[in-house]
Amino acid sequence: MNYFNVGKIVNTQGLQGEMRVLSVTDFAEERFKKGNQLALFDTKDQFVMNVEIASHRKAKNFDIIKFKGMYHINDIEKYRDFTLKVAEEDLTDLEDGEFYYHEIIGLEVYEGEQLLGTIKEILQPGANDVWVVKRKGKRDLLLPYIPPVVLEVDVANGRVQVEIPEGLDDED
Repeated sequence: MNYFNVGKIVNTQGLQGEMRVLSVTDFAEERFKKGNQLALFDTKDQFVMNVEIASHRKAKNFDIIKFKGMYHINDIEKYRDFTLKVAEEDLTDLEDGEFYYHEIIGLEVYEGEQLLGTIKEILQPGANDVWVVKRKGKRDLLLPYIPPVVLEVDVANGRVQVEIPEGLDDED
Protein backbone atom coordinates (compact mmCIF):
# COMPACT_ATOMS: atom_id res chain seq x y z
CA MET A 1 0.00 0.00 0.00
CA ASN A 2 1.19 3.51 -0.81
CA TYR A 3 1.22 6.27 1.80
CA PHE A 4 1.67 10.02 1.41
CA ASN A 5 3.05 12.47 3.98
CA VAL A 6 0.57 14.85 5.58
CA GLY A 7 2.59 16.07 8.56
CA LYS A 8 5.46 15.66 10.99
CA ILE A 9 5.06 15.58 14.75
CA VAL A 10 7.53 18.21 15.97
CA ASN A 11 6.67 18.39 19.67
CA THR A 12 4.14 17.80 22.40
CA GLN A 13 1.63 20.49 23.37
CA GLY A 14 0.71 20.66 27.05
CA LEU A 15 0.10 17.62 29.25
CA GLN A 16 -3.17 16.31 27.78
CA GLY A 17 -1.73 14.28 24.88
CA GLU A 18 -1.78 16.98 22.22
CA MET A 19 0.96 17.16 19.58
CA ARG A 20 2.27 19.96 17.39
CA VAL A 21 2.24 18.86 13.78
CA LEU A 22 3.99 20.66 10.95
CA SER A 23 1.51 20.10 8.14
CA VAL A 24 2.67 19.28 4.61
CA THR A 25 -0.79 19.07 3.06
CA ASP A 26 -3.10 21.63 1.52
CA PHE A 27 -5.98 19.72 3.11
CA ALA A 28 -5.16 19.92 6.84
CA GLU A 29 -8.80 20.45 7.87
CA GLU A 30 -9.78 17.29 6.01
CA ARG A 31 -6.74 15.16 6.94
CA PHE A 32 -6.83 15.95 10.67
CA LYS A 33 -10.62 15.87 11.05
CA LYS A 34 -11.91 14.04 14.13
CA GLY A 35 -12.42 10.34 13.35
CA ASN A 36 -10.01 10.21 10.39
CA GLN A 37 -7.45 7.40 10.21
CA LEU A 38 -3.78 8.16 9.57
CA ALA A 39 -0.68 6.00 9.58
CA LEU A 40 2.20 6.74 11.94
CA PHE A 41 5.73 6.18 10.62
CA ASP A 42 8.92 6.33 12.72
CA THR A 43 12.09 8.34 12.02
CA LYS A 44 13.38 5.51 9.77
CA ASP A 45 10.15 5.68 7.72
CA GLN A 46 8.90 2.35 9.07
CA PHE A 47 5.17 1.85 9.64
CA VAL A 48 4.34 1.88 13.37
CA MET A 49 0.52 1.80 13.56
CA ASN A 50 -2.72 3.35 12.40
CA VAL A 51 -4.10 6.13 14.59
CA GLU A 52 -7.47 7.86 14.79
CA ILE A 53 -7.72 11.63 15.21
CA ALA A 54 -9.56 12.56 18.43
CA SER A 55 -9.24 16.34 18.05
CA HIS A 56 -7.68 19.02 15.84
CA ARG A 57 -7.15 22.77 16.08
CA LYS A 58 -4.83 25.36 14.56
CA ALA A 59 -2.29 27.30 16.61
CA LYS A 60 0.14 29.66 14.89
CA ASN A 61 1.92 27.66 12.15
CA PHE A 62 1.03 24.29 13.62
CA ASP A 63 -1.85 21.86 13.60
CA ILE A 64 -2.50 20.65 17.15
CA ILE A 65 -3.86 17.11 17.14
CA LYS A 66 -4.68 14.40 19.64
CA PHE A 67 -4.96 10.67 18.95
CA LYS A 68 -7.89 8.63 20.21
CA GLY A 69 -6.90 6.65 23.31
CA MET A 70 -3.77 8.76 24.01
CA TYR A 71 -4.74 11.50 26.44
CA HIS A 72 -1.53 12.11 28.38
CA ILE A 73 1.90 13.47 27.45
CA ASN A 74 3.47 10.14 28.49
CA ASP A 75 1.41 8.36 25.81
CA ILE A 76 2.74 10.46 22.95
CA GLU A 77 6.22 11.75 23.83
CA LYS A 78 7.84 8.80 22.05
CA TYR A 79 6.26 9.89 18.72
CA ARG A 80 8.18 13.16 18.44
CA ASP A 81 9.76 13.44 14.97
CA PHE A 82 7.47 10.70 13.61
CA THR A 83 5.59 11.26 10.36
CA LEU A 84 1.84 11.11 9.75
CA LYS A 85 0.74 9.71 6.40
CA VAL A 86 -2.52 9.09 4.62
CA ALA A 87 -3.13 5.82 2.79
CA GLU A 88 -3.57 6.18 -0.97
CA GLU A 89 -7.02 4.55 -0.71
CA ASP A 90 -8.12 7.39 1.63
CA LEU A 91 -7.31 10.14 -0.86
CA THR A 92 -10.37 11.87 -2.25
CA ASP A 93 -10.90 13.08 -5.80
CA LEU A 94 -9.97 16.71 -6.29
CA GLU A 95 -11.56 19.48 -8.32
CA ASP A 96 -10.05 20.43 -11.69
CA GLY A 97 -6.91 22.48 -11.14
CA GLU A 98 -6.23 20.94 -7.69
CA PHE A 99 -3.37 18.51 -7.12
CA TYR A 100 -1.85 16.46 -4.35
CA TYR A 101 1.76 17.30 -3.51
CA HIS A 102 2.95 13.85 -4.54
CA GLU A 103 1.52 14.47 -8.02
CA ILE A 104 3.46 17.74 -8.44
CA ILE A 105 6.84 16.85 -6.91
CA GLY A 106 9.03 15.34 -9.62
CA LEU A 107 7.31 17.04 -12.58
CA GLU A 108 9.54 18.72 -15.16
CA VAL A 109 9.09 22.47 -15.62
CA TYR A 110 9.24 24.01 -19.09
CA GLU A 111 9.15 27.55 -20.39
CA GLY A 112 8.22 27.11 -24.03
CA GLU A 113 10.32 24.12 -25.10
CA GLN A 114 13.18 24.87 -22.70
CA LEU A 115 13.48 22.53 -19.71
CA LEU A 116 14.06 24.65 -16.60
CA GLY A 117 14.27 21.87 -14.01
CA THR A 118 12.28 19.53 -11.78
CA ILE A 119 9.94 20.38 -8.89
CA LYS A 120 11.61 19.08 -5.74
CA GLU A 121 9.52 20.63 -2.97
CA ILE A 122 6.42 22.70 -2.24
CA LEU A 123 6.49 25.55 0.28
CA GLN A 124 3.47 27.21 1.93
CA PRO A 125 4.71 30.68 2.91
CA GLY A 126 1.39 32.50 2.68
CA ALA A 127 -1.46 33.10 0.28
CA ASN A 128 -0.27 30.66 -2.38
CA ASP A 129 2.09 27.70 -2.65
CA VAL A 130 5.62 28.13 -3.96
CA TRP A 131 7.10 25.33 -6.04
CA VAL A 132 10.87 24.84 -5.64
CA VAL A 133 12.40 23.95 -9.01
CA LYS A 134 15.82 22.23 -8.93
CA ARG A 135 17.98 23.39 -11.85
CA LYS A 136 21.33 22.23 -13.22
CA GLY A 137 24.17 24.64 -12.49
CA LYS A 138 21.88 27.31 -11.05
CA ARG A 139 20.19 28.07 -7.76
CA ASP A 140 16.73 26.64 -7.17
CA LEU A 141 13.94 28.66 -8.77
CA LEU A 142 11.07 29.63 -6.47
CA LEU A 143 7.93 29.51 -8.58
CA PRO A 144 4.66 30.92 -7.16
CA TYR A 145 1.66 28.75 -8.01
CA ILE A 146 -0.44 31.52 -9.55
CA PRO A 147 -2.21 31.66 -12.94
CA PRO A 148 0.06 34.11 -14.80
CA VAL A 149 3.14 32.00 -13.92
CA VAL A 150 1.90 28.39 -14.00
CA LEU A 151 0.11 28.03 -17.34
CA GLU A 152 -0.57 24.28 -17.47
CA VAL A 153 -0.03 21.27 -15.22
CA ASP A 154 0.00 17.96 -17.12
CA VAL A 155 0.40 15.28 -14.44
CA ALA A 156 -0.12 12.43 -16.93
CA ASN A 157 2.89 13.54 -19.02
CA GLY A 158 4.97 14.77 -16.07
CA ARG A 159 5.14 18.31 -17.35
CA VAL A 160 4.41 21.84 -16.13
CA GLN A 161 4.29 24.76 -18.57
CA VAL A 162 5.25 28.14 -17.08
CA GLU A 163 5.93 31.71 -18.06
CA ILE A 164 8.58 33.37 -15.91
CA PRO A 165 7.80 37.07 -15.39
CA GLU A 166 10.67 39.54 -15.56
CA GLY A 167 12.51 39.74 -12.22
CA LEU A 168 11.37 36.37 -10.88
CA ASP A 169 14.57 34.59 -11.96
CA ASP A 170 17.45 36.75 -10.79
CA GLU A 171 20.08 34.56 -12.52
CA ASP A 172 19.15 35.54 -16.07
